[in-house]
Amino acid sequence: MFEIELHRLRHDDLVRRAEAERQVREALRVRRAARRGTAARGAEPDSHTRRRSWFARTA
Repeated sequence: MFEIELHRLRHDDLVRRAEAERQVREALRVRRAARRGTAARGAEPDSHTRRRSWFARTA
């Protein structure tokens, strides 16, 4: 009987952990989507060339 209860406790714990991980993934997905939407509505996209130096790199 003890083993069955222990199994149920472990199972319930795993189910709770899985649900918590799903919620975290969903929150990250929503944040990324919001960030993409904000970036798409921006006036002009940021160019990566602004970070580049005017001079060539030396070897």
